[in-house]
Amino acid sequence: MIIDRAAFIRANTAICHPPHCPEIRLHLADDAVALWTLTEEELGRLGLDPPFWAFAWAGGQALARYLLDTPHCVRGKQVLDIASGSGIGAIAALLAGAASAIANDIDPFAADAARLNGALNGVSLSVLDGDVIGTPIEAEVVLVGDLFYDRDIATRLLAWLRQLRDRGMLVLVGDPRRSYFPASAFVPLAHYSIATSRDLEDSEIKQTSVWALSEKE
Repeated sequence: MIIDRAAFIRANTAICHPPHCPEIRLHLADDAVALWTLTEEELGRLGLDPPFWAFAWAGGQALARYLLDTPHCVRGKQVLDIASGSGIGAIAALLAGAASAIANDIDPFAADAARLNGALNGVSLSVLDGDVIGTPIEAEVVLVGDLFYDRDIATRLLAWLRQLRDRGMLVLVGDPRRSYFPASAFVPLAHYSIATSRDLEDSEIKQTSVWALSEKE
């Protein structure tokens, strides 16, 4: 079965402004439960991933807000947005003046969503499919939003991010202290109260920070 991913995204989302970064427009689910159910029914049998790309998660919004407010972090630099989902981090980086931005995700739907969302915002981003954690990359700034929700991922991710930091890359993480977020390894740079949906989160306001890796192990 051939799936027109871009058509599916357009048909099952609405163009919205995330509440904490209204400068950005994204194709987002206006009914989280309905889209999740639809995706499970239509795509689950094909072994495809849940539609994480259809939501502006708290960590991603925090990162986007931080980049828009402190553009010197990315201005003129090469940016890689890990587990990008909707592409919100890469888009914010480009709007803030990044020389280039790559939206990376393991879900091919996320790649199409990022392309569509980039076009909505008048920026041209690149996409990179697959799991890049632990692999060599070329970037000056690495963004990670809401990825410390799984123990195995968190362990691999932290070790890799430390390697990237030691190679001179700036690592910025947006995270509301998910279950496996190693707060002791990071220092907070900014804090935000992000409006979320109770369909997705355990509260309507998610206290979320942007973090940098500590220089001390």
